[in-house]
Amino acid sequence: MVGVFEVGAVPFNPDGWGPPDSAAAASITTTLPLHVPFAPFSRSDKLGRIADFTRSFPSSNANPSNRPSSRHGAGNPADSPFDFSLDVDAFPLANPEDDSSFRLVDAKPPPRPKFGPKWRFNQNRPQLPQRRDEEVEARKREAEKERARRDRLYNLNRSNQNQQRREAAIFKSSVDIQPEWNMLDQIPFSTFSKLSFSVPEPEDLLICGALEYYDRSFDRITPKNERRLERFKNRNFFKVTTTDDPVIRRLANEDKATVFATDTILSTLMCAPRSVYSWDIVIQRVGNKLFFDKRDGSQLDLLSVHETSQEPLPEAKDDINSAYSLSVEAAYINQNFSQQVLVRDGNKVSFDESNPFANEGDEVASVAYRYRRWKLDNDMHLVARCEVQSVVDVNNQKSFLTLNALNEFDPKYSGVDWRQKLETQRGAVLATELKNNANKLAKWTAQAILANADLMKLGYVSRVHPRDHFNHVILGVVGYKPRDFAAQINLNTANMWGIVKSIVDLCMKLNEGKYVLVKDPSKPQVRIYEVPADAFENDYVEEPLPEEEQVQPPTEDPEDGEANGTTNDVEDKEIEAQN
Repeated sequence: MVGVFEVGAVPFNPDGWGPPDSAAAASITTTLPLHVPFAPFSRSDKLGRIADFTRSFPSSNANPSNRPSSRHGAGNPADSPFDFSLDVDAFPLANPEDDSSFRLVDAKPPPRPKFGPKWRFNQNRPQLPQRRDEEVEARKREAEKERARRDRLYNLNRSNQNQQRREAAIFKSSVDIQPEWNMLDQIPFSTFSKLSFSVPEPEDLLICGALEYYDRSFDRITPKNERRLERFKNRNFFKVTTTDDPVIRRLANEDKATVFATDTILSTLMCAPRSVYSWDIVIQRVGNKLFFDKRDGSQLDLLSVHETSQEPLPEAKDDINSAYSLSVEAAYINQNFSQQVLVRDGNKVSFDESNPFANEGDEVASVAYRYRRWKLDNDMHLVARCEVQSVVDVNNQKSFLTLNALNEFDPKYSGVDWRQKLETQRGAVLATELKNNANKLAKWTAQAILANADLMKLGYVSRVHPRDHFNHVILGVVGYKPRDFAAQINLNTANMWGIVKSIVDLCMKLNEGKYVLVKDPSKPQVRIYEVPADAFENDYVEEPLPEEEQVQPPTEDPEDGEANGTTNDVEDKEIEAQN
């Protein structure tokens, strides 16, 4: 059954829109409810349903954007107890193009999210504050990033300053370059890295001296049971250059070789690319023979300390931690260490000849000189004097040892305290020394390989107190096989001999005379100068320093060393540094 909708009597208003205002119209009988105000509206208003009593309006403090807005007040529920807006479904618009300006009102509640807090998905509500723990973590991460950035900038600036300071500190040649010297050639170290030369196994021509046995008890030394470093003032140590060696002179007269040198000079050439400090080698071309010499008082007699480190050393020579003072101290430690780790019971291993540099009745240090010959070419041989300091019995066979000592002078320079790290983190200590003393360790390894030593012993010697540079203790001793250690420090034997072969070939093309090979104090390169025949004689130049900075000669124990300066040189220099 279809219901009938009665509209009722609607008065006609000929004057405009809405009910008539005339009294006549008011008297017309109508079925409309009385006293109901008329709510005007415009076409742009958002229309709702007719008399929708189920709709809930937002409170006064809610988002005003959710309220239906109207210029005439039709959408405001406070204007009327009823919502007399038209129902769109009941009264379709005459113009379908205006549908976009109308919106259906859905009374269904918005769908709730399946997971997560409501505030994350509610775009109409303000964002809730971040959780406190997340804020703390975020601030920590930002602080760590900022701290890391500051540390990088600080380390970068510090490394640049240290590099400048080190260059300023070592910007001094090991020998004064005289104006009359003629520079013949300069060789950058970059060319040395590409060289390679293989030499056959050498032969021993002669072994001189005597060796004492190594005391194995020193292998068990730890920082907790350290031993005091003793002094051996009565034992003579010799640092004789090539042309002053009577054995080499005899071999040269017998035409045993064409090139002659010592293990110290050869190791300096072999490890030249790792060097930072300036050094010099005197080269003499006599007939068809070539002699590599060192000057009296040369830096080759000392041991560099922190040469390859970026931490700058004090520049004042009289400072106990300056490069020169540490070199003297290191050589002094190295000599005493090589004699203390021996079994001093009088039992020695003697060889073909006695020590060629000692006088009769002198007490000499335990050392053996091995004169070995290498074949560089069909008509070119090289003879070098190599040193070993001790011997030990291994499987009923005698094995040669080289003895060297690393010295710690102040932990703040190296960053590693040996007394705390040596026993538990020995690898870290060695890695630090390889970084700070790469050239010195490479030269020791090269000397052990040249001497064909079966084992090289490295001692760790530290000062009793950082400000006491005269008293030391032994904290530990470690042994390595030379060739294994060379592979560990990336020291290539073929490259070592390639450097020597290239320099020998270059010098063999020179005329007879005297030359000097100088490592540039500020650049990674070496230069060859032609010098007068009387250069470096009669104390030509010993130290490239002003007279006021020269170390005064020792004033006590003049009998300890001979006039030629070949015995107790390092000990005398230590006394000079003390004064």
